Amino acid sequence: MIRTALYPGSFDPVTNGHIDILGQALSLADKVVVAIGIHPGKQPLFSFEERVGLIRASSLAAFGADVTARISVIAFDTLVVEAARQEGALVLVRGLRDGTDLDYEMQMAGMNGTLAPDIKTVFLPASPPVRHITATLVRQIARMGGDISAFVPAPVAGPLVARARAGT
Repeated sequence: MIRTALYPGSFDPVTNGHIDILGQALSLADKVVVAIGIHPGKQPLFSFEERVGLIRASSLAAFGADVTARISVIAFDTLVVEAARQEGALVLVRGLRDGTDLDYEMQMAGMNGTLAPDIKTVFLPASPPVRHITATLVRQIARMGGDISAFVPAPVAGPLVARARAGT
């Protein structure tokens, strides 16, 4: 049986923190589905297609082709547990940076556990060098002309700087 994990998020943009959690998830599962949440009311910095490309390029750079072959990327606009069911995932992967994340994620895990008791949430702690990184802060730094190279994979840095400079 192939163990499939679903790693949901917005990934706008994918950061070194996301890649850290993805690498940890790959050590636990045979296949990891990166599930990009699509919310009609939100205007992301990058389109779904751009985020897919950035995730694939970042994964390839971080893990190589063999490991990246175990990663798929999908969009979802349903409940996360429904996306997990559609992908055959019995595990939801959630990264934790600090206690604030834990409080929020525990609530989500409880709700998801009630909706789908067969799907378990696994919390993975962010590694110390990336624990402070948030996509929101990375976008703000990029918009203000700061150096984001320590926060995002190399394949993301150029497109993020270009998008920030364009003002979109």
